[in-house]
Amino acid sequence: MNTTADSRIKPYTALALQTPCQAINRAPDTTTARRWMMDSIERIGRQIIASKRFIGPDVRLVVLPEYFASSYPAGESLPLWAERAAWAPDGPEYAAIGVIARTHGVYLSGNVYETDPYFPGLYFQTSFVTSDTGQIVLRYRRLVSMFAPTPHDVWDRYLAHHSLDAVFPVADTPLGRLACIASEEILYPEIARVLALKGAEVLLHSTSEVGSPRLTPKDVAKRARAYENMSWVVSANSAGITNLDFPTHSTDGMSKVVDFKGEVRAEAGFGESMVAHAEIDIEAVRRHRAKPGMANVLARQRLELFAAAYAGSVYPANNMLGPGGELQVPDRAHFMTMQSRAIEVLRARGVALES
Repeated sequence: MNTTADSRIKPYTALALQTPCQAINRAPDTTTARRWMMDSIERIGRQIIASKRFIGPDVRLVVLPEYFASSYPAGESLPLWAERAAWAPDGPEYAAIGVIARTHGVYLSGNVYETDPYFPGLYFQTSFVTSDTGQIVLRYRRLVSMFAPTPHDVWDRYLAHHSLDAVFPVADTPLGRLACIASEEILYPEIARVLALKGAEVLLHSTSEVGSPRLTPKDVAKRARAYENMSWVVSANSAGITNLDFPTHSTDGMSKVVDFKGEVRAEAGFGESMVAHAEIDIEAVRRHRAKPGMANVLARQRLELFAAAYAGSVYPANNMLGPGGELQVPDRAHFMTMQSRAIEVLRARGVALES
């Protein structure tokens, strides 16, 4: 990429804010659930300003954990969770997030449940980026999930209302080209690779994952996705989930910033923490990607080799659409049923064989 001295992006600090997630599942009604979420947003705003005062004014990017304002559905039906926990794309929760970003001069990324007017009764787990002017500049709907609807589940109908380009969005910003990966999607190299091939330089990873003193699959994957895509990874884990019977600190620690060579630049321990912050150098990524050599793994890709292996389906698309393309909102047993069918497909291919 050709740049002039004036157009080059100066290094800045990114913070993976490890903050608690207060579950709303025990809220007696929707009004209370919404109030609890706004309380969490207000608390996070205070933590951002306190962190920025301590770290310094060059904090320009903050990443929040997965479902930071609500926690996850624990048996609630899809329509009930959509009503109680999911944010409208133009709703008051996003407006409050925008005020925080604008007031504190940061790009703010996080992950929430979100409604879509074209899919009543459903919700999509959505990662977002809000600019330092308070505007949403990126909205990414999670594509691989065990127990939540995804665009793939209503694929044909989804593409009738949203462009394919919007399925894998990359935002060109003053902080570089930003993209989001949701939670366990860090385990799926295809998602990060598509985003990198679309130009992503910083992968923003909102997660709520197992905290352990040992390397976990997700923690290994953060390093791998950074190296193989020559991208920064900013990964924010929750500092525990409160107000549920779920053991609070099962998801805690391990928030980190990983550079484009797979090196961990900063990492948080357990508990509420702003320790996972580091300087992001976008121009270093761009120089690295433009340099011939064995380490330039993006330039060495031979994508045609893999096209045949990826043809066909394992987990079926459109499984929440009826024969005429009508939306069918399932019960929660649907998700296990669909995975069982996918295992049968793998068994037929000789992949999932039992001895």
